[in-house]
Amino acid sequence: MHALSIAHPALQKNITRRRLLVGLGGLSAIAMLPMPALASRSAPVRKLNLHSINTGEQVSVSFWEEGHYIKEGLSTLNRVMRDYRAQEQFDIDPKLFDQLYLLQHRLGKTGEIQVISGYRSPNTNAMLRRTSSGVAKKSYHMKGQAIDLRIPGVPLAQLRQAALNMKVGGVGYYPKSNFVHLDTGPVRSWV
Repeated sequence: MHALSIAHPALQKNITRRRLLVGLGGLSAIAMLPMPALASRSAPVRKLNLHSINTGEQVSVSFWEEGHYIKEGLSTLNRVMRDYRAQEQFDIDPKLFDQLYLLQHRLGKTGEIQVISGYRSPNTNAMLRRTSSGVAKKSYHMKGQAIDLRIPGVPLAQLRQAALNMKVGGVGYYPKSNFVHLDTGPVRSWV
């Protein structure tokens, strides 16, 4: 190939142009990745401090180090996010923890995230649907893909806007109940 590029300068330009286009294409593909995916690759250690307001449990744990999820860290976070009513634990979608981590960093906060609701068993979700109009029949909470949260010191409207700006998953705004819903489903929002 090198001998051809010396003999044919036009071919040398095409190869250079082709390499440039391939490189730009790769950068474009990376730029199109959702923000949590980019954050996952760039942060050497990712840590969350969750506080379940219903059980009083509080943990501060790393769930991502050196490019990999940490099984023990995820397990600890899953325990705090369990359905406290039914005492049922579920494997929470790690992308939800990525979203929480990114949300905190967008807000410039590294402290506590208050968990109002994490995983919900089908029975708990059905019970909540009977007593509240704001509970979805096929809630992402039952799939381990949702959290209702607030962050001390961050106004709820600011928390909602930061979540919307990430453009990943669902964002629900519940100012009367004092929480924001975040999930790993399709991008959408509601009030």
